[in-house]
Amino acid sequence: MNEPLKVLIISQEITPYLPESEISTLSRYLPQAIQEKGKEIRTFMPRYGCINERRNQMHEVIRLSGMNLIINDTDHPLIIKVASIQAIRMQVYFIDNEEFFQRKAIVSDASGKEFDDNDERAIFFARGVIETVKKLRWAPDIVHCHGWMTAFAPLYIKKVYNDDPFFKNAKVIYSVYDNEFKNKFTKDVKEKIIFDSLKPEDLSTLEGNDLDYVKLSKLAIDYSDGVIQGSQNINKEVAAYAAQKKLPFLGYQNPENYADAYDEFYNKLAK
Repeated sequence: MNEPLKVLIISQEITPYLPESEISTLSRYLPQAIQEKGKEIRTFMPRYGCINERRNQMHEVIRLSGMNLIINDTDHPLIIKVASIQAIRMQVYFIDNEEFFQRKAIVSDASGKEFDDNDERAIFFARGVIETVKKLRWAPDIVHCHGWMTAFAPLYIKKVYNDDPFFKNAKVIYSVYDNEFKNKFTKDVKEKIIFDSLKPEDLSTLEGNDLDYVKLSKLAIDYSDGVIQGSQNINKEVAAYAAQKKLPFLGYQNPENYADAYDEFYNKLAK
């Protein structure tokens, strides 16, 4: 009997922990549908400060916490929390850090100004998920990233953890949504991204000193094995870039029937 396909879902937002949106709703129901089709799943999102821990019965997983991740020459403690969506017996893991994720907002403040450290938050989130999956000793066959907050994960999986037994066979999918950020990442962003086995040429897509939504999306696509159009309308330049790369591509799917199409896409990539 074949082992079930293991699917790691990394999402910028998931309902009911955050308000309903295109990403949060899909990231809630897709794992359930895939699990019901016989696949094994793990689901991760950031633990934003606006998420009520008591109401969601969230608790820290001590055996997974306690590691420090160095970003921009600064140590940042990695805290892992978990909660369950009881109706479907599905656990969601949360990446937490007091400096990055305790503020009571997601990516921008009450006035709509995007946080200056969103680049470091995204780097920390991606690396935190990868390190936690290793601690779980769970090797995913498919890694599916939802939202630009997850966009560094494909790069790290393919260039830093490519020889790691837990990730060397993983196929990475990046879903592109209509959720562009406006402020460019400008402050030494390349230096923050690069560490260990990453070289400047691995970031050739990031021309210039700033990193906008289009460049970040292209970077994620560069290191993905497949791309999904998550929104009906996505950035035209990003869509053209995905087409140019000639990767396996799944177009926008209606909410009523996306689960079958995504499941089939996973199966094809995993072969």
